[in-house]
Amino acid sequence: MSNNTFRKKLKSGNKPKGGPRKSIFSWIEEKLDVTGILGEGVPVQLVPPVGFVALLALVYIWSNHRAENMVRKIEKAQQEVEDLRADVTTLEAEYMLSSMQSEVAKRVAAQGIFELNQPPIKIEVEK
Repeated sequence: MSNNTFRKKLKSGNKPKGGPRKSIFSWIEEKLDVTGILGEGVPVQLVPPVGFVALLALVYIWSNHRAENMVRKIEKAQQEVEDLRADVTTLEAEYMLSSMQSEVAKRVAAQGIFELNQPPIKIEVEK
């Protein structure tokens, strides 16, 4: 049997810089040292309640976000309704003004049609 030459021992001068590579989890564990609070490791019985509370917090945040978006949409729709109502009121007032007899007479005067100053004559036919 031959020797394993794939793994060569590092000489003392060829050590990698910075030591062994750390994963992000080991870095988080190093920065957030909670062994004073929890002891060694996380108690398994605390995982479900903490996960449930985290889930409730996410649902609460999502619900608030959704409600704020809905309030913004409602306010925008109310503003549009107010604008449309003002436009309708203006158009109705213009229509009422333009349908008055004096206004109609002014408009058709350009075509040579004038308003009568005398009342119409009633023609009676004997049977």
